[in-house]
Amino acid sequence: MHPDRRLIYVAVFAIMGLSNAVIPILPELAALYHSTYGEFASSLLFSGYFLGALATMLPFGILADRFGNLRLIGLGIVFTVISGLIIFFSDNLWVLLISRFIEGSACGAFFPAAYSTLSRCKDPGRCMGEFTFLFNAGLASGALFSGLLADIYLKGAVLIFTSIALLSGIPLLHRCGELINSKKAGEKPDLLPGPNSLKAHFKHSFKEVAGLISHRNSGIWLSSFLLNGVIGVLIAYYPDYSLETLSKVQLGSAIASLYICAMITSLLAGRFSVKERTIIWIGLVFSVLGVFFAVKYPFLGFSSLGGGSGIAMVGFALAVARMNADRGLAMGLFNTTIYAGLSLLPIVAGLLTEVLSFEELFIVNGCVLAGTLLLRD
Repeated sequence: MHPDRRLIYVAVFAIMGLSNAVIPILPELAALYHSTYGEFASSLLFSGYFLGALATMLPFGILADRFGNLRLIGLGIVFTVISGLIIFFSDNLWVLLISRFIEGSACGAFFPAAYSTLSRCKDPGRCMGEFTFLFNAGLASGALFSGLLADIYLKGAVLIFTSIALLSGIPLLHRCGELINSKKAGEKPDLLPGPNSLKAHFKHSFKEVAGLISHRNSGIWLSSFLLNGVIGVLIAYYPDYSLETLSKVQLGSAIASLYICAMITSLLAGRFSVKERTIIWIGLVFSVLGVFFAVKYPFLGFSSLGGGSGIAMVGFALAVARMNADRGLAMGLFNTTIYAGLSLLPIVAGLLTEVLSFEELFIVNGCVLAGTLLLRD
């Protein structure tokens, strides 16, 4: 296996494990501020991570095309370790919120560069499937270990995945020369160093963005935004919804089932010999069913939602990889839609908790996602 591919696989497991280690313990982390902000305190901690990713995903994707994927992958690992240490040592809501934003910025640096690197493999479908598998393996492990360790040591899972992230970056220490040498790192030869060339690169990239978000591709961006937004709403508010009905272990296991099923289906989807549009549609159908099932049957619902999202995300990634644009830019825009949904829809849902019960909120959530099945493109 190529060293870059191995680095990406280990790092994505650690990065996503840390991101989800916080989810089962959101009520406890926000407990000191619940009397002031209510459930919105948990929503802030949940969405802070995704807001960081949303703000940085596209710029870092553009920079990956300019400075090379490996540099941005390394930056993502460094940001992850920093944020994990802050979360582990602090109990202040606003410090935790900043650390979650930094953690999201780590994903903004890592994912466009990682997707861009894997899209150049000989078998991109297989690589995307394996990447999505490990992506969800990290998420599942983060939720599961956090739930299991919560009663023993509240932030035990945070420490575990911060340590794995730190270890994942060790191979980069032996490649400092490659990171310093712009040609080896993948910098475009036609762009000379300096602020003017960087400004020109951003100007050119934003012109390409206008073409990418054209009506022809609008269905992909909107479906990705809504699918991930719906997942975000369910994960953000299920800890409070199930506070008196599920134990921490049961909650962590239910959330983990989402990612375990996504792991399995993403591997299978990467080997489908059908068009990306069909892969996406199949994934969305299972995801819609999962949202409705989750209202009464958490394990069935999260499993169906996870299986469907695993299929759909591979289809989205393959469709974006075939777009006629710079890979880092296209993957940056794709990941922006993911984190826009994960960050913005839970905030909107948090405002609706004043007028809707959690159960009603989840039903509306499912109806919104069902609307994507009516999109033609």
